[in-house]
Amino acid sequence: MMTCRGRPKSPRRVECSPEVLYFKPRGVPLKELETVSLAIEELEALRLADLEGLQQEEAAISMGISRRAFWQDLQNARKKVAMALIEGMAIEIVGKDPKDIG
Repeated sequence: MMTCRGRPKSPRRVECSPEVLYFKPRGVPLKELETVSLAIEELEALRLADLEGLQQEEAAISMGISRRAFWQDLQNARKKVAMALIEGMAIEIVGKDPKDIG
């Protein structure tokens, strides 16, 4: 039996199009590392909040989502990046081509 949690995820507007999709600790082959997956929309939330310095309301409007959804994406992204840095994991950026989102 499958249970549903809340509403389906709203499409997000994503402006960043990273050229690099993997980051890993130097000197360790990728096949020997655990990988954490960072969704393209989580990367966009990081970019807007931490790089561009937008307030939560402005960033949510930019992505076309609610403040709550933006906050969840941002918190998920920060946790994944912190975990990868602390535990020496690779980071893989996954998701649709930004031109295909929202």
